Amino acid sequence: MYDYLYRIITYHFDSSTTLLGPDPTTQELKQATKENVSNHTFVKYEITLPGVSSNSVEETITLDSATRIELSCRLDHKYSSLKNFQVTWKKGNETIRHISKTEKSWSIQLEILDNSNLGSYNCTLKGEEEISAVFHLQVPKIEGKEKPIVSYEGDTAVMICKSFGYTPIAWTWYVTNGSEQNAINDSLLPDKYAINRVSANVTHLKVLQLTKEDDGVYWCEAAFDLGKSKGKLKLKVLSFMVPLKPFLAIVAEAIILVTIVFLYEIYSKRKEKCAEDEKEFDQVEQLKSEESNGLENSSTRHRKI
Repeated sequence: MYDYLYRIITYHFDSSTTLLGPDPTTQELKQATKENVSNHTFVKYEITLPGVSSNSVEETITLDSATRIELSCRLDHKYSSLKNFQVTWKKGNETIRHISKTEKSWSIQLEILDNSNLGSYNCTLKGEEEISAVFHLQVPKIEGKEKPIVSYEGDTAVMICKSFGYTPIAWTWYVTNGSEQNAINDSLLPDKYAINRVSANVTHLKVLQLTKEDDGVYWCEAAFDLGKSKGKLKLKVLSFMVPLKPFLAIVAEAIILVTIVFLYEIYSKRKEKCAEDEKEFDQVEQLKSEESNGLENSSTRHRKI
């Protein structure tokens, strides 16, 4: 486990408040592509780094609207004796010069105005050992469903997407058709789809009169000020014959078993009858033989007289 501290400090600014800006001689930040927002939140995030670590300390920051943000990485006081660090802040391959707030703390300040400002920001300390922290800035994640939703032909399937803690501006549903995602317009197909925004954070998609063609992958997309986020759901449509298959298999096995028993009974009875007929035939033959022997003995006695 990593020994690190994660802090969040939130402020609210109006148009008369001046944001502490970068000193152009010590810092170079990527210019915002939109006009500055006069009234939005200013947030500070700080990670306290362990002195020695083979892996990065990572933190995910969720943002849904324009925000002024300060990211800081600070070396734990237990390792204050460590010196001669080379500190680098990066977003991808772009190097961002930082503010040295204290001897063991380094920060960058950003204005997050659209999704181009989101991504991973890395703070790396290089000396005898290399230590790093990564801040992942992203829009809110949308909760879909990992397991497939199973329903049957002719039924209605209901799919649900949620955004916890953040309110989307709008929801859009898509269905995958091959490699494409087609937007679902329930007003054009009211007999097939019904989209309900149950609350600001929850949306439902109803698929009516299911057929095998409705089987597939569906997406719910939430739009925020800073970008869009999607949740994935899978619908599995089964025929009514599917649940009957185990029952039909049992019935078929029972019929086969009864047929085998019936044929065996017929065979056994025939075998018994054949055995009785053979026994009766043997008895008749024996009687004939005895009668024949009796006649021969009688004629012999008459000749002797």
